[in-house]
Amino acid sequence: MRVDRPGSPVAGSGQLLNQAARDRAEREASYRGRAMKLFPPICARCGREFEGKRLRELTVHHKDHNHDNNPPDGSNWELLCIYCHDNEHNRFLEYDRNGGTAAAADTTPPLTQRPFANLQALLAGKKK
Repeated sequence: MRVDRPGSPVAGSGQLLNQAARDRAEREASYRGRAMKLFPPICARCGREFEGKRLRELTVHHKDHNHDNNPPDGSNWELLCIYCHDNEHNRFLEYDRNGGTAAAADTTPPLTQRPFANLQALLAGKKK
């Protein structure tokens, strides 16, 4: 029988393992843990795959933007990378800010500058 002495590297390892098991159970009970079990670790928008330490860059997005709507089948979730998730929320905020119409959300003026208009001549060594 091994006796753990205070201050030894083994002392308290039982408590540490118990805490790790509790933390894991809490994570798996959360909607993120459930979503990670349901879906492959791939961003639903850009298609990037995640593994290892980079899994933390994969987030759960609520499709209806209601964080209280967490059905057990995951029908309101999709996994998005942090960049696509941020983009999705910015698009939703812009849509909401413009009165909830798609036409109002797309108020970007047409481009007036044409940076590549003279590209063919530049490549041919000619000037405009």
